[in-house]
Amino acid sequence: MTGIKTTGEKKLMFFSGRAHPELAEEVAQQLGVGVVPTKAFDFANGEIYVRYQESARGADCFLIQSHTAPINKWIMEQLIMIDALKRASARSITVIVPFYGYARQDKKHRGREPISARLIADLMRTAGADRLLTVDLHTDQIQGFFDGPVDHLFALPLLADYVGAKVDREKLTVVSPDAGRVRVADRWCDRLGAPLAIVHKRRDKDVANQVTVHEVVGEVKGRVCVLVDDMIDTGGTICAAADALFAHGAEDVIVTATHGVLSGPAADRLKNSRVSEFVFTNTLPTPGGLSGDLDKIKVLSIAPTIASAVREVFEDGSVTSLFDEQ
Repeated sequence: MTGIKTTGEKKLMFFSGRAHPELAEEVAQQLGVGVVPTKAFDFANGEIYVRYQESARGADCFLIQSHTAPINKWIMEQLIMIDALKRASARSITVIVPFYGYARQDKKHRGREPISARLIADLMRTAGADRLLTVDLHTDQIQGFFDGPVDHLFALPLLADYVGAKVDREKLTVVSPDAGRVRVADRWCDRLGAPLAIVHKRRDKDVANQVTVHEVVGEVKGRVCVLVDDMIDTGGTICAAADALFAHGAEDVIVTATHGVLSGPAADRLKNSRVSEFVFTNTLPTPGGLSGDLDKIKVLSIAPTIASAVREVFEDGSVTSLFDEQ
């Protein structure tokens, strides 16, 4: 007989960057493991140093980092952490990105533009990531940018069940804020048994976050409308869509989005909006404790969904089965 046989068991290790430690702790708690102690700090010139306090040799490693502000810093930290795991002889490296940075730059609208979403995927793969696990990508095509398995999780069950439990479904209308979200809104309609409406908009290609709302397609008069989107950044688009719904006779508007980016003037826009409630998940930390200042913001935890997916990946199960009922 040649060679050596081992009978070692698989080992799961869970790591986190510094961007959103609260979510990492929630996921670890759901998994029944601890976050691996990590020494991480910035040098005076801004360079990032990372060293793990435990051996990762031969382990199936799961590294979570959400791309929140300052987004470039946390992406770089994640790449450095991946490289550290690769050089520590990890058996496999699964990168968990609850919010995928640069996802809106997924194609060229005009000449001489980058496809930054592809670049991020290439960087992760080059750093040493074997697998990507993420939540509600801006577009499904981003899955094809990563040269390896991608587990695409959905917040729809979490958000839709919350809305369905507090609103009279007989009066509910699901609204897509633009043509690009119609497919997602359709899934909401199937889950809640509600009709669909669409807000037609035109975006100014030369001015970021500048949108002009034109008209509403569908019946919204006297209805409770739930606007569904993947992310809310400055809040301009979604608040303009809500205004259009109220102008067409909507009784109430609830806004749901997986990712509450909430940059710049978002706080004031949300506060001054006629929308009764904004519902997000905690894929991103709420900036500056905004949820405490605005009683109309509700944040639901995505940690159980991520933990279930991690467990399926580690046990060679099916992540798709978690969403089969959709």
